[in-house]
Amino acid sequence: MIHVSVLGYGTIGSGVVEVLSTNQESIDKRAGQPIRLKYVLDLRDFPGSPIEDKLVHDYSIIANDPEVQVVVETMGGVHPAYEFVKEALEKGKSVCTSNKELVAAHGAELLALAKEKNVNFLFEASVGGGIPIIRPLNQCLTADEIEEITGILNGTTNYILTKMTDEGSEFETVLKDAQDKGYAERNPEADVEGYDACRKIAILTSLAYGMQVDYQDIYTEGITKITDVDIKYAKALNAAIKIFGTSRKVDGKVYAMVAPMMINQSSPLFSVNDVFNAIFVRGNVLGDVMFYGRGAGKLPTASAVVADVVDAVKHMGKNIMTIWSTKKLELASVDEASHRFFVRLSGEKAANEALAAELFGEVEEVTAEGVTGEYAFITKEMTEKAFKDASCKLPSMISRIRVNF
Repeated sequence: MIHVSVLGYGTIGSGVVEVLSTNQESIDKRAGQPIRLKYVLDLRDFPGSPIEDKLVHDYSIIANDPEVQVVVETMGGVHPAYEFVKEALEKGKSVCTSNKELVAAHGAELLALAKEKNVNFLFEASVGGGIPIIRPLNQCLTADEIEEITGILNGTTNYILTKMTDEGSEFETVLKDAQDKGYAERNPEADVEGYDACRKIAILTSLAYGMQVDYQDIYTEGITKITDVDIKYAKALNAAIKIFGTSRKVDGKVYAMVAPMMINQSSPLFSVNDVFNAIFVRGNVLGDVMFYGRGAGKLPTASAVVADVVDAVKHMGKNIMTIWSTKKLELASVDEASHRFFVRLSGEKAANEALAAELFGEVEEVTAEGVTGEYAFITKEMTEKAFKDASCKLPSMISRIRVNF
């Protein structure tokens, strides 16, 4: 029998407990032996709950119990999660986590420690929630050189952009709706400013190229500046606006960024809507594959965590090799990345058209029904730096969005 302990009885932690209980018979069968919950760590009390007799408030009880062989960390944040996870690994316990902040900040270090102690540090749920992506990258796609990973990595922002598109609503209106439905936090900054997606693409990039990618080094732009007028233009182009986390290898250099993109129906990510997430991977041998599903939520995420628990139990006494060294991967400057750009300028068409031609050469004019008093166009493909230099000479620029078609 394997004893498991859960750190944090919030949304995901309680989901893990529920999955372990609901699917106990099939989980035991797949693990090859019974898996039983011994402790749940939380600062709060839960009188009358199913875990009342298993609740502890002192982590040392779990850390010092030799019967506990697998620790599940669902606390979130970096501290004290990092200290707890590190101690568990040092004491020969495998750890399964859904904590993207912890994995992005200390993934390489904790994997190295797990290898040293011949245990496992598993984190399938940290990126795609219920969508399997870590294990495919680590096991199924090892014969490929990864050329690109592009994902809709945050269900909250995808829901907001979908509602803005379907209803023509403004950002603030849809954000409030998302908060009322529980899709967005009261403080939605991590989602709408792109920080959540940034940590996730940092993890994926680190795994794809086997070196540490610091999320602080990734250019990140959120969706707070996307307006209902931008959506009207996108519709006129039969396009949609999505926020992507992307890493791409070009001529031996790796570029990574998080930003809204305008895409059309040629993209496999075009029809990924509402709270659904999807991750597109291009390998040099396999070609294109896509992973799709609910990227968040209590039970989908808990299901991925419990799958890691089963994997840890099946590999007791054997470390699952994951190539992610502490050596830092130097990302290429985002200034060198190339895109087309959709640009809106305020004012009359004639003057703006001449200025756009002077700065960008041949451009594609874009019009949208009901939009007046401005001029919009799409540039040819150019580097971020070239666009930045040219746009400095556009005093009337309202906004710009990268175009991926």
